[in-house]
This record gives sequence, structure tokens and C-alpha cells, in this order.
Amino acid sequence: MAEARDRRELILSTAAEMVARKGLRATTVRAIADAVGVFSGSLYHHFPSKDAIVEEVLARYLDAIRARYAVVLASGKDPAACLHELVVTSLEIAEEQPHATAIYQNESQYLRELPGFRGIQVAAADIQQTWLQVIDTGVADGSFRHDIPSWVFYRLIRDAVWLSIRWHRPDGPYSTQQLADDVTSLFLRGFAMPPATARAAVPTAASKA
Repeated sequence: MAEARDRRELILSTAAEMVARKGLRATTVRAIADAVGVFSGSLYHHFPSKDAIVEEVLARYLDAIRARYAVVLASGKDPAACLHELVVTSLEIAEEQPHATAIYQNESQYLRELPGFRGIQVAAADIQQTWLQVIDTGVADGSFRHDIPSWVFYRLIRDAVWLSIRWHRPDGPYSTQQLADDVTSLFLRGFAMPPATARAAVPTAASKA
């Protein structure tokens, strides 16, 4: 039993890595089986199809996001702090599950063709609602601006966070925590220097001399 469970986990992790690297359509059951070291027929003892493998990879991924987001909501922190925690949590999950993150971000068209797409839609809607709940709470209490639609702000920060997997390297000098801090700062305070600070930073004629 333990051996079968280990083999199943190996299939899932191997398939996730291959699909993230090569794409869903280019990854075949035979290629996954070869990478795992089993015959294609043996792989079907664990999963009925390639789509079933992908569905389980994504189901686990989305469940992990929802569970971690629930902890953020239950923290009782103010909207700005919760927004920051959602950013941190999202980046941490992307770091922990880079292949599932890449599949979910890069294969939206194929995912719509999966038999289990309805379940993916439900999970994605729950995740979106968490962000909107935090944003709307901030708008209601005056923490966030009310002149920009919540869904616009959500989509902008969502893409900034999740698409960062295409360029951010967690093991590099620019840490995940620093990225989270900077994303939150940019979206809540902007990139322009405050007027007083900006004036102080401009060299005067005397200072140039």
C-alpha cells in the first residue's frame, strides 16, 4: 500500500514538472510513464488519464491556496495587513508548488477542456472572493480608494503576484518576502515619491556648487 502511494505521488510530481516545462498538449501519458520508470499500462492503474493527473495536481494546489487564505481571513488583521498576507501567502505557495502554479497560469485554454473544469472554476471563484472580500472591506472602512473598482484592483494585483513566477527566483538575492513587501507597498502607496520627499531629493543650485 505504501509503495503504491509513493508511486502515485511520484507520478503526480513528475507529471507536474513535465507539463509545466513542455505544456499539457505536448506531454503524453507515455512520456510520463517513461520518466517515472513504468509501463503506460501500469500508470493507468493509478490514474485513468493524463487529464485526471492534471486535475489532481491542480485540485491539491487550489485547496492549499484556499486553506492558507482562510487562515489570513481568520487572523482578524486590518485590510492592509490582510492584503499583504495574501500576497506573501500567494508567493510562498508559488515557491512551494512552482509547477502547479505554472500549469494553472499558462494552460487556461486547455483547462477549460478538462472534465473536472467545473471543480477548478469553483475553487478559483473562492480564491477570487477572498481577495475581493479583503479589498471591499478596506474600501468600506476608508483604508482603500473607492474611485477604482475593486475587481480592477484585484486583477492588477493578482497578475502582479502570480505572473511573477515567470521572472522571480526565490533562491536569488531578491527574496520572496522582499517581493511581497514591495508589491504591497507599490499597490497601496504607489511608486511616486511624496511631494515633500521629492522636493528634498532635487539638488539645489547651492548643493550643486
